[in-house]
Amino acid sequence: MISEETKSLVDKGIMLPLMEEFYTIQGEGFHKGTAAYFIRIGGCDVGCHWCDVKESWDASTHPPTHVGEIVENATRHSKTIVITGGEPLTWDMTALTHNLKKQGCDIHIETSGAYELTGTWDWICLSPKKIKLPTEEIYPLANELKVIVFNKHDLKFAEEQAAKVSENCILYLQPEWSNRDKVIPMIVDYVMENPQWKVSLQTHKYLNIP
Repeated sequence: MISEETKSLVDKGIMLPLMEEFYTIQGEGFHKGTAAYFIRIGGCDVGCHWCDVKESWDASTHPPTHVGEIVENATRHSKTIVITGGEPLTWDMTALTHNLKKQGCDIHIETSGAYELTGTWDWICLSPKKIKLPTEEIYPLANELKVIVFNKHDLKFAEEQAAKVSENCILYLQPEWSNRDKVIPMIVDYVMENPQWKVSLQTHKYLNIP
């Protein structure tokens, strides 16, 4: 049980439920192959059945950590920072991104977009989910749209989501890992017929890195 004072700091984004942080290679999307420091924030109620970090969902199991400590740890390793979750926009990202910016960082977010966009971002990867759709405000701001494909209907969902982003947004279809053998041929055929889309793979899993 956290104190009322700590809860207040979490509500303000001065402290955040930190699940894990690590320096690795970005494995997905536009920046794949880039060394980056990942900050994984706990807390998510979107509830994707195929989520590979379900342990992130319950924010109460992850210690509230001051953003100053998070920033200090991150900037020892890299100026390219990826904020992920869970769903990071469950929390106010203003203080964290402000402090990272003061250190000259390039800040990326991976989000479902289901909550209000807070913070200052250099790159927004929007990965929408059917069960809790993005807010309308985030669509025109997304730099890349990454739709996870588990079945054929997800291709229809992808097109519906692509109609809402800007013309400069990069469009990715990414196979859901556990179903990849089934959906990769379908994705390949679709991208060849619809070349405005690109294929994203979770290359970090092939490289056996975090």
